[in-house]
Amino acid sequence: MKTILKTLSHASLATILLTVSITADDISDTLEEALASYKKGDVSQTKEDVIYVLELLKQKNGNTLKEHLPPALDGWEAEEAKSETAGAGMLGGGTVLSRSYKKDKSKIVIEIITDSPLLQGLGSMFANPMFNSGGEIKRINREKATVKYNKKRESGEIVLMLDKRFVINVKGTNVSKEVLIEYAEAIDFKALKKM
Repeated sequence: MKTILKTLSHASLATILLTVSITADDISDTLEEALASYKKGDVSQTKEDVIYVLELLKQKNGNTLKEHLPPALDGWEAEEAKSETAGAGMLGGGTVLSRSYKKDKSKIVIEIITDSPLLQGLGSMFANPMFNSGGEIKRINREKATVKYNKKRESGEIVLMLDKRFVINVKGTNVSKEVLIEYAEAIDFKALKKM
């Protein structure tokens, strides 16, 4: 009986490892299929495969970027970081990363948007002083950001564009302006720029 269980567990492990290696190689397999479709003259299938590969790459990039969302500050709890790839209809396509942080009734949400073709166009908007209306311009880790804070409601947000590739949004409710800024400062901008 022990031998049968041992054999079954080895077989299960082998199946899991095989499945993982197949999934891990999905990008190169699909690229090969796209090339084969292209050589056959099947433009429609080639296009579908290439779009699928791009989505897989965005997903992989999003999972890598999760590491760059900061840990919780002292006394706070951080939820699991999330990564979603948006279709072309939303943000022109791209990856949205987010993580929520909580402490009693206080809440902070950090979002990082990347891989969107719209980001290039947003760069000029961020440079426009009209965009900052109602907000204070402040440098956070040497990057220009817009800080909007409502003292009465104890809520606000910080928005900045990093390296013309990332839009970073830090929103908070039932928090001080200082905590909001502290969370924005906890993001490793240098590491993001190296990606």
